[in-house]
Amino acid sequence: MAAFAGYNPNESPLARLAQRRGKGGEPFLAEAEALAGERLRVDFTRGQLMPGVTQRWDAQLREKGRRCGAGDLSDSAIDARQRVNAAIKAVGPELAGVLVDICCFLKGLETVERERQWPARSAKLLLKAGLGVLARHYGLVGTDRLRPSRIRQWGTEDYRPSIDGG
Repeated sequence: MAAFAGYNPNESPLARLAQRRGKGGEPFLAEAEALAGERLRVDFTRGQLMPGVTQRWDAQLREKGRRCGAGDLSDSAIDARQRVNAAIKAVGPELAGVLVDICCFLKGLETVERERQWPARSAKLLLKAGLGVLARHYGLVGTDRLRPSRIRQWGTEDYRPSIDGG
């Protein structure tokens, strides 16, 4: 499975599920499904959507009567939040909760099943269904989509820019 910047496969439940094999020897998660889940997690982290568990010193008064808030987010954090919202909307409310719990909050399957009072192994099936929809949303479905994309340019195929500007 490909890695993202700041990605630690040891803390991801998806990395462990992607390594598991079924009875026929095929992986439980397709590569596109695992990549889609990790992409959601990266955007969730970059969007600073994880709730804080300690004192936040950046929420102090900056100017007279002004606290930092959503207006102080960087453009990349705002873009990441928009990508997370679009992904959750594409997946739908039925599957979004299990995706956020497992991909973003890094909860285990058993924990999700216990919290939601689901039968055993049901979170695994709903996660697979949600990751399939998420992979389709991200455009990762199909083996040709997993290869690095070509560089796109506005010029013709034989166009080469010159260094001297002439």
